[in-house]
Amino acid sequence: MSIRNASIDDAATLTHLLQQLDYAGTETFIKQRITELLNHPGHQLLVYELEGVVVACMSIHFVPQLALQGDFAIISYFAVDESARSKGIGKLMEAHCTNLAKQKHCNRIQVHCHIRRQAAHRFYERQGYSESRKYFIKKL
Repeated sequence: MSIRNASIDDAATLTHLLQQLDYAGTETFIKQRITELLNHPGHQLLVYELEGVVVACMSIHFVPQLALQGDFAIISYFAVDESARSKGIGKLMEAHCTNLAKQKHCNRIQVHCHIRRQAAHRFYERQGYSESRKYFIKKL
C-alpha cells in the first residue's frame, strides 16, 4: 500500500478511474494530459497502489492567492476504484493531500463535487470539509 506520483504508464488505469466518475472518452488524450500535469510546477498527480495495483488517483493544483496570506490547494479529480472503496484509501489520500498543502503554505483545500455524488459529499464532510455555495462556470 503506497501513495506515489503518477506516471505515463498509469494512463489506462486513470482512464478507468475517470470513467467511474462519468468522464468517458479520456483515452484519446489522457497521456498528453498526464504529461502536462507531471510537468506543471503547481500540480501534483498522485496514485494509490494496493498490492501493486493502482486503485485510486488524485489531481491537486496549488494556487497562490493575491489577497490572502495562505494559498489554496484544489483537488480537481479524486477517484477510488469501486472495488476498493470503504477501505480507508480515500482517507489516506486526503490526509496526504492535506500534508502536501501545508508544506506548500496553503491554508485551505477546495474541492468541487457534483451534486449527484452524495456518498462523496459525506466522505468530505467526515474529513472536515464544509459546503461553500455558489460555483459559477462559463463554458468556452
